[in-house]
Amino acid sequence: MLNPSISTVAITSFAQLKFTRIRFFIPLFFVLALLAFSAGAAEVSKEQIKGLDEQVQDIKKDVLELTSELSRLEEKLLFPSNTQVSLFVSINGDKDFVLDSMQIKIDNKVVAQHLYTYKEIEALRAGGVQRIYTGNIKTGDHQLVASFIGRTKSGNEYQRSEKFNVTKAVGPKFVEIQISGSSASDQTISFKDW
Repeated sequence: MLNPSISTVAITSFAQLKFTRIRFFIPLFFVLALLAFSAGAAEVSKEQIKGLDEQVQDIKKDVLELTSELSRLEEKLLFPSNTQVSLFVSINGDKDFVLDSMQIKIDNKVVAQHLYTYKEIEALRAGGVQRIYTGNIKTGDHQLVASFIGRTKSGNEYQRSEKFNVTKAVGPKFVEIQISGSSASDQTISFKDW
């Protein structure tokens, strides 16, 4: 696990970097807006408006790229690869099965809970995979408990729970939690270790 003081300093430095970059763009937007209003007082040609619009679009593009880069850096900082574990959920079973909620525990600590919407269930049925949790754990063996509440099309509710031993080595760890079954009331949980 990371030294708390190091991770706090790194997160603080990251936040300061993010704030500094954003703070740079805010005055730039105000200057462009001021130019647009002052140009409105004088006669402005279409070429000048077009040039200003292109500059604004370029700035927007730069801000989006910067935000994307900052998100990637934040994930690397918060979840270093040597302690990272990611858990995914997939459904491969009867189309009459409706997944209502999922709960994940690692070493008897609840790390993720999720209530599913209709669109999320449709995406999972179409072959989608949901990343339900990303976090940090130490190397060694850990107990993973996955529980779900689901229902049949007729409305009968039921729940299942399964345990799985995760062996974490140095490097990232990925585990897929698969819900499958031949009928809506016969869904089981299995685990795929990547």
